[in-house]
Amino acid sequence: MAYTITGRDGTVIATISDGTTDTTSTTLSIPGKNTTNYGLHINQNFVNLLNNFSGGTTPANALAGQLWFDSLNNRLKYYDTGGNWRISPNLVVSEATPTGSQGAGDFWFDTNTSTLKVYSGSAYASVGIGSSSAGSITAKTIAILPVHFGGFPCNLKDIQSIAKKHKLTIIEDAAHATGTTYSKKKIGSHGTAVCFSFHPVKNLAMPTGGLISINHKNHKQFRKTLLARRWCGITDRVGSEYDVKELGWNYYMNEFSAAIGLTQLKKLNSTNKIRKKIAKIYDKELCLERKIPYSQNCSYHIYWIQVNNRTKFRKKMEEMNIETGIHYRPIHTFTMYKNTAKIPITEKISKKIVSIPIHPNLTENNIDKIIVNVNRFAN
Repeated sequence: MAYTITGRDGTVIATISDGTTDTTSTTLSIPGKNTTNYGLHINQNFVNLLNNFSGGTTPANALAGQLWFDSLNNRLKYYDTGGNWRISPNLVVSEATPTGSQGAGDFWFDTNTSTLKVYSGSAYASVGIGSSSAGSITAKTIAILPVHFGGFPCNLKDIQSIAKKHKLTIIEDAAHATGTTYSKKKIGSHGTAVCFSFHPVKNLAMPTGGLISINHKNHKQFRKTLLARRWCGITDRVGSEYDVKELGWNYYMNEFSAAIGLTQLKKLNSTNKIRKKIAKIYDKELCLERKIPYSQNCSYHIYWIQVNNRTKFRKKMEEMNIETGIHYRPIHTFTMYKNTAKIPITEKISKKIVSIPIHPNLTENNIDKIIVNVNRFAN
């Protein structure tokens, strides 16, 4: 789809393609000079629609941000982060960066074998529930950050049970999970706060953007505080007058992104449906023991498999002009986050996991070619 952005006089400012094969076009007009607070209106319109899509009960419970990272970072700032954040090391490094910037300690724990067998939650059970994780909670632990990796929902029932027992906050990373469902409810309506990403490669693709969905009895105060911190600490605005009471950041989502997001949101169900259709074919045709399970609840942002010789596999796939990826290198292996933790299962799996193409533009021939070559080179 192509988006044409026009000025007040109808002059074309820019034309943006979303990279899909959709040949339709949409015109996004910048309003006349008598329209006030357009950025606020279009952003809030997008927030309201997405919040409804995700099953939120009150549109005011959500707010848009510049990036998923900013959304999560902004949310963490609301808490006293002197405790230990519980992060699984198999996640993307951007999951650890916000907690580190808040002065919080990272507590790594390994995946337990039983969770790995049933793939509970994500690629290697990003927040595995069992003796390994529940036993790692200390008096300083204040939150759990489950990640719906690849769009596959975590076992939120068990996570909520642990959080309730230990009086912990749940802040969900839903960067991959726009449109994912858990227990007949869309992701975005479960945890205390749920952080989404609208990066250009995500299921809901925009030039840039993120969103926090808030599910808490004090959501109005949470939102007011986060709104101020999202925009340089500015608050109590009346006309051209405003106040700054605390430090804030430039986490504001731009209006062009919100406008494109409104159109992309209309296509989200249909594009996710295509992803699920491809995943179902992969699940049936790929002759592999280890692969992301098939589930109607998953939005399949990523489709991962495990292979014995990843370097050789990726080279062979590249020779066949099939792109693959690695999602992700364990956080605790990076220089900044290195420690003496022994996490053997995570480390073993991280050397085998590889992502294969899954997106709405794949043709039947593309899918057949991927299946044939994965089966040919994976073992």
